[in-house]
Amino acid sequence: MRTLTIDLDAIVHNYKTMLARTEAAVLPVIKANAYGHGMVEVAKALEAAGCGGFAVADVAEGLVLREAGVKAAVLAWLHDPEDDFVAAVANDIDLGIANLPQLAKALAAAEVSGETAHVHLKIDTGLGRNGSTIDEWPALLEATKNAVETGKVKVIGIFSHLSSTGEAEDLRQVELFKAALAVAEGMGIDYEFAHLTASDGSLAYPSAHFGMIRVGIAMYGLDPFSSNRAAEYGLRPAMTASAKVSQIKRVPAGTGVSYGYQHVTERETTLALVPIGYAEGLPRNASGKAHVNINGKSYPILSRIAMDQFVLDVGDDNVQVGDDVVLFGDPAKGHPSVDELADAADTINYEIVTRMGGRFKRVYVGGGK
Repeated sequence: MRTLTIDLDAIVHNYKTMLARTEAAVLPVIKANAYGHGMVEVAKALEAAGCGGFAVADVAEGLVLREAGVKAAVLAWLHDPEDDFVAAVANDIDLGIANLPQLAKALAAAEVSGETAHVHLKIDTGLGRNGSTIDEWPALLEATKNAVETGKVKVIGIFSHLSSTGEAEDLRQVELFKAALAVAEGMGIDYEFAHLTASDGSLAYPSAHFGMIRVGIAMYGLDPFSSNRAAEYGLRPAMTASAKVSQIKRVPAGTGVSYGYQHVTERETTLALVPIGYAEGLPRNASGKAHVNINGKSYPILSRIAMDQFVLDVGDDNVQVGDDVVLFGDPAKGHPSVDELADAADTINYEIVTRMGGRFKRVYVGGGK
């Protein structure tokens, strides 16, 4: 009834497209269930395509990948005080380290597990979220150096994150990151990868790729700038959200439709019921602004979106029960884009694809499926 079709070949294509744009390593970000696309399925498709590592938000996500048989490197960087670092180290999950307590916990986990803790040190260069402050950075580096000397800790990377506030601020952060790297190198910290940019910074600032770039939203074929230019970058949207018309009825002029009668029919017309609502992640505030596609034609959602459904006024068109209704997909196929729905809901494409769920069934195509 409700389907999220995930094109794994498109995701592999986008990975290779981003690889072709850089000399750095590419680290796909598959946190939050791969931005709603299915973390395990995406990881396996990319691993089969030669991808050597992934980034997730937390240890729990990393453990799901390991339980699913994913062998590639995994980095997790957002930690709850109760997170199981012992399980992380034992399962070869790299840990993002932002402060001295996290480093101490990683070292203790390595001692308990008998394995080496692989870490990426995070410096906050201006986003104001996770990461060591610039003032605390030397102390974290000194403690890391001591931990490395025990043989129980290895530094895989040093990283940060741009705020995407504007070019001047981003470039200021690039310089701060370079300075942080210089301090680390001056203190004798050996590391394999420096990584700063995510999808937006990776496309905007090729000179700031360092040894690795993290690619999230672009991996799924979407424009990180929300300007609906994904195709210009060579990216292919991987998610199509659709359902089937579940009821058709003919109604007279003056018929109120859905809660609050936001839409009242102006003449005799046909109403088509579509079983997608805000329980599936369709934003209620897109009512009256979003459009969907049926049989190649665009229809506005004029009435109020409800929990389970919305209603379309399709006029005299030959719309039938069972016809496919595309909420969003690939504009190259004539579908509404994720960006269009995001604009209608006054949000960004990241939120739209990540929130899709509820009673949607994910169907995978490509990638060996």
